[in-house]
Amino acid sequence: MMNPKNLLVLTLIVAATIACKKEEKLPIIGTWQLVSAETIEKDTSFSTFNEKVKMIKIINPTHFAFMSHVVNPDKDSTNSFSAGGGSYTLVDSTYTENLEYFVDKNWENNKFTFTVKIQHDTLIQKGVEKIEKLGIDHVIVEKYVRVTGK
Repeated sequence: MMNPKNLLVLTLIVAATIACKKEEKLPIIGTWQLVSAETIEKDTSFSTFNEKVKMIKIINPTHFAFMSHVVNPDKDSTNSFSAGGGSYTLVDSTYTENLEYFVDKNWENNKFTFTVKIQHDTLIQKGVEKIEKLGIDHVIVEKYVRVTGK
């Protein structure tokens, strides 16, 4: 049987170890820049990536946000800008976005579920975007590259 004094010391060591353990960072957390995008409708697939538009997605432990704009707009045009965000869940490779904010209010309060895969510095997400009231029902495949500090 263990001496109560030794048991107390052991308990304190275990508690200190647990308290000092760094919270493990999920690999999805970070800033990501879109490098390709594809939409699949029925049996037709087409690229929706526009090299003139820069888009980033920022994911923290509880929320995501994305924003995009035209990099070099014409002098006589407005610079189109889009943004949205909300909370998300990640269970294994199932990533579900709860879109709470978006420039088009018709998209708000919808959930979009994706399968995500991270390979080195690349995030690939594939899933269905479906909003019945807007007649939207397609699969998207997006590839992002991790943005690192400069």
